[in-house]
Amino acid sequence: MTMWPDWERNFEIARAALDWQVEMGVDEAICDAPINRYDLPGRVERAARPVAVPPAGASGQPATADPVAAARAAAGVATSLAALRDELAAYPHCELRQGARNLVFSDGQEGARVMIVGEAPGREEDLQGKPFVGEAGQLLDRMFAAIAMGRAHPDPRRALYITNILPWRPPQNRDPSPGERAMMRPFVLRHIELAAPDILLLMGRIPAMTLLETSEGITRIRGQWREVGGRPALPMFHPAYLLRNPAAKREAWADLLELQARLRELT
Repeated sequence: MTMWPDWERNFEIARAALDWQVEMGVDEAICDAPINRYDLPGRVERAARPVAVPPAGASGQPATADPVAAARAAAGVATSLAALRDELAAYPHCELRQGARNLVFSDGQEGARVMIVGEAPGREEDLQGKPFVGEAGQLLDRMFAAIAMGRAHPDPRRALYITNILPWRPPQNRDPSPGERAMMRPFVLRHIELAAPDILLLMGRIPAMTLLETSEGITRIRGQWREVGGRPALPMFHPAYLLRNPAAKREAWADLLELQARLRELT
């Protein structure tokens, strides 16, 4: 019988345990805060974060950093999409970056007439570093293929450019918090300026709330033309919503036809 060294045996045991957890559907190793699994249901509380004392300013009082102001400053100095990506990668105020595998910046063709803004990366997007590559992304590709458009379409007039409100995956795919949306908004607005599309598509509730600064639900405003940064913007249902509610695909098809009509007008 072959005897394994202790370190090799321990490694194999640990790897087998990890493989079992993956098979059981575990896809997160980091949460926002520690959770006491032995506590009674309904009584789990988020652990309090240690309060960091910022350095004193010139007045002797603690100097507080404004994440939104820092985002505006960082986004404002970017003069190209590549430079904006670098500024975003260096932005230190969003804690989501600590648990994400990749910064998900964009996909598709720069200079495309249509720019899609989604919500945030999911598991597959975090792994691949590209937006809309999971199941919802595959539906997105089929939707636009139906009107002869796509992120890899050889005709620039029919190409798509895609990004998200958040470039890092939130733990457990939770909704972005108001603070996270506020600090990413300047980056997204600058992203739109530099990409310079003819039309924006706001895919889902979070992009619509963030860029239109509205509390209206997506079911109320989808299909209604709005404006972001001087450009026409059309709120639409997110493909993930369509996967859960197939009956809503009729409204999504109507929005795609509306997009086609608006593109012809602008041409």
